[in-house]
Amino acid sequence: MNRVYIKTYGCQMNERDSEAVAAMLRARGYRIVRSEDECDIMLLNTCSVRDAAEQKAIGKASYMRGRKRRNPDFVLGILGCMAQNRGAALLDKLPDVDLVIGTQKFHQVPGYLDNIRAAREAGLPVGETIVDIAEEAGSQNTIKDHRVFDSDEAGEKQVSAFVSIQQGCNMDCAFCIVPKTRGDERSRPMDDIVEECRRLAERGVREITLLGQIVTSYGRRDYTHTGGISPFVQLLERVHAVDGIERIRFTSPHPRGFKQDLVDAFAPGRMPKLCEQVHLPMQSGSERILKAMNRPYSPARYKEIVDSLRAANPGIYFSTDVIVGFPGETDEDFEQTRELFEACNYDMAYVFKYSIRTGTPAGALAGQVPDEVKERRNQILLDILHRNSLRRNESLVGTVQEVLVEGRDKTGLHFTGRTRGNRVAIFDTQPHRVGQLVPLRIERATVSSLYGHLA
Repeated sequence: MNRVYIKTYGCQMNERDSEAVAAMLRARGYRIVRSEDECDIMLLNTCSVRDAAEQKAIGKASYMRGRKRRNPDFVLGILGCMAQNRGAALLDKLPDVDLVIGTQKFHQVPGYLDNIRAAREAGLPVGETIVDIAEEAGSQNTIKDHRVFDSDEAGEKQVSAFVSIQQGCNMDCAFCIVPKTRGDERSRPMDDIVEECRRLAERGVREITLLGQIVTSYGRRDYTHTGGISPFVQLLERVHAVDGIERIRFTSPHPRGFKQDLVDAFAPGRMPKLCEQVHLPMQSGSERILKAMNRPYSPARYKEIVDSLRAANPGIYFSTDVIVGFPGETDEDFEQTRELFEACNYDMAYVFKYSIRTGTPAGALAGQVPDEVKERRNQILLDILHRNSLRRNESLVGTVQEVLVEGRDKTGLHFTGRTRGNRVAIFDTQPHRVGQLVPLRIERATVSSLYGHLA
């Protein structure tokens, strides 16, 4: 009863949490398996940002109840944001679940599973479902372990890694449930983060992505600005100095975090390891809707940030988040969003149709937008994005781009990696190149991928 399968829903923060749980379980003697058919224990690490994400996880857990009835020793756990959001109320729909573990208790999962296994091995009744969604001081410091792959695991080599630097959010955007599911803003000590990056570099990791709910808010209560340099940029400087780390990215920031020190960090020569790619959530191009969302910037200020970053580094790549159909959004509001979206010329975007999240201020607002209107607005932005992304990718044909070789692609026939601008590239090379930065001459481009050969 030690084979664990972890299924992750949602964002990169959830992926990082799942990896940390896997590493902690592995240290306790559990095996992490690739297929749910092989497991004795299934853990669903869930998302609550949209209702559809919660429904997927509930649907999966409901489906697994049949397996649990056939095999009473099978263990089913629900972790993460949905567990935090719904708590014991999940048991009304899912009474057979063994564990409901919130976002500040991931590190307790190995101990709880040990207790369940010990009880069953002793022939004792397990008792009630374990529900733990309490806050815990210092919980942000527990997401630090990384899984080490065995040599028999398809020759996998980790060349990029997520590093959690900050958890929680104090922004209180009207549409967002994250403050409820992740708690107040909490940052990890800078020395611990840098040491984690050093250990990863020693294992062959070449690219680090710093993660936080509002990553640019890192350390603002714990560290002082030094010479006009914010704690987050200080952290970037220290990670930049780690030998072996060749690339640095971060997500997800907030527009208000882009002061001049962070803009200047993207200038060529300032921090060469910092990739010229920024994810900058816009959410709306209407000042009225931004105020209703409780987003503390104007469309003009947002465009000013984009322009300042492009002035600092003309080749920079941009991605964004946009919500269409926020309560009260009129055709005029959406047209302002469309105009700003087009003016910013994004290379990638995540466009979401607003969905009601119970417990958020926006959930109770009047003026809910019909689904067919949301769908139409959603498609308009996706069409713009398609044109922009294809145009940017096609502009790279004939150029040589630096690519970090990550491993084989999904077909297993070729290799894949990403450019500094975070564009996926497909090419042929030798397995020993995994983990290396290689020059790739781009021969062909689609909306989503680049194809070429090593120069």
